[in-house]
Amino acid sequence: MQVNSEPTTQPAAPPSGPPRQAGPAVGPHQLSPGDAEKAAALRKMKLVALSLLIALAVVFVIAFALQKQYPWLEYVRAAAEGGMVGALADWFAVTALFKYPMGVKIPHTAIIPRRKDQIGASLGEFVETNFLSEQVVQDKLASINVSGRVGQWLSGPGGAERVAKEGAAVIRGTFKVLNDDDVQAVIESMVRKHLLTPPWGPPVGRMAERIFADGHHHQLIDLLVDRAADWVADNHETVSRLVTDRSPQWVPSFVDGLVGDKVYVEILKFTRAVQSDPQHQVRKSIDKYLTDLAQDLQYDPAMIARAESIKAQVLGDPEVRELASRTWATIKGALLAAVDDPDSELTVKFKAAVRDFGARLVGDDELAGKINAWIGDAAGYLVRTYRSDIAGVITDTVARWDADETSSKIELQVGKDLQFIRINGTVVGSLAGLAIFTVAHLAFG
Repeated sequence: MQVNSEPTTQPAAPPSGPPRQAGPAVGPHQLSPGDAEKAAALRKMKLVALSLLIALAVVFVIAFALQKQYPWLEYVRAAAEGGMVGALADWFAVTALFKYPMGVKIPHTAIIPRRKDQIGASLGEFVETNFLSEQVVQDKLASINVSGRVGQWLSGPGGAERVAKEGAAVIRGTFKVLNDDDVQAVIESMVRKHLLTPPWGPPVGRMAERIFADGHHHQLIDLLVDRAADWVADNHETVSRLVTDRSPQWVPSFVDGLVGDKVYVEILKFTRAVQSDPQHQVRKSIDKYLTDLAQDLQYDPAMIARAESIKAQVLGDPEVRELASRTWATIKGALLAAVDDPDSELTVKFKAAVRDFGARLVGDDELAGKINAWIGDAAGYLVRTYRSDIAGVITDTVARWDADETSSKIELQVGKDLQFIRINGTVVGSLAGLAIFTVAHLAFG
């Protein structure tokens, strides 16, 4: 007999005695409850198969010894002989998958331990070819109507609440991971890039020009004129005192009173005239001033420089940092408070939006079709781009397994069913032995 020169993975067992299979090695790993149940079932089936072989051996010995005295036992002997042959052949076939039979390194045995990596590669290739096909994935997604099922779940009881709960957990986790100083630095850089670096004069001038052209500033001017007229009407003594305080000391006091009254009356008449006449010269002068200011902010270098100077004074480095800090603190505090309160306006509106979206997915066939198409395209892209990497997980995982552990894992999953092969082989061998002996006896006996 030719002996394989590969190193032995298990110690050799004595060749004498009936062939027996050891249970699957569990190694240092603790079996899960499910695997422990499978291991018990596997041991039971091995015991049943071995018991049948031993029973047939006993029957064969008895029948062989007494067949001359009782000729009909020849048929029993033939059946037992065929059953033992079938049992031994199938024991060898099953055992050869997982280990060397009786420890003898016969060629083409211990298939799984020796060819573990090739099996893993073949399994990965099989999954990649037959399961990670772009068309297969897209057809499966189309058949299950993902958007419809998601829509029913979102619009049903508990769906929106679950999404809101998980979203709140994501937000809280994100805030825990984010560093406040880093976020504030990002906000500060964005403020500087988009708010401080561009000149303020031209955009402010263009915005003001549109506002003035449409007359939206007239309401503000009306408000200022109204307040000025009301102030003059309510402050007669103040106006008179201002005139008295600024007149020469040699002017008699009654003259100051007359002059003060006259000045007050004229000012009041002037403010009332401006207030009542939309086309008053003062209003036109204000319009012209504002229009010129808008033009200067856009095109006058001196005015643009003054606007930049004001910007620098108002938003210096300390102010920008403080603005970024307050902005982040406000956003963070508001979001955390909202997600922690299930009755907050943000949470309530978010749940309502989720339910509405779910209802639209169920009732709007066009929207559901678009989303299903997007999901199919996305899944197709992922499968097309990464299917080799996904299948490679199977190949790499099997390659990292120990050969004996791999054999034990596989035997644990399918070994119970394989023991039925031994039992069937015993039964079929018995029937075949009996049939062959019967035909031979009838033909040549």
